[in-house]
Amino acid sequence: MSEAASDVCARCGRSRVADSPTEALAWVAEVEGGRTSWLCPACVREHVRDIEGKLPAEYW
Repeated sequence: MSEAASDVCARCGRSRVADSPTEALAWVAEVEGGRTSWLCPACVREHVRDIEGKLPAEYW
């Protein structure tokens, strides 16, 4: 995976690079099938129950 691809939210495409260092700490890394993807704080808040319930992303 390219470095640029790892700096965007997998759900909404928001850039992690644009956030301040403290905002960047709120991002969540998700590893599935050996691939790491990132979720921004807004998407995590919106889908927290789905994430905690370990629902596959296609059900969100």
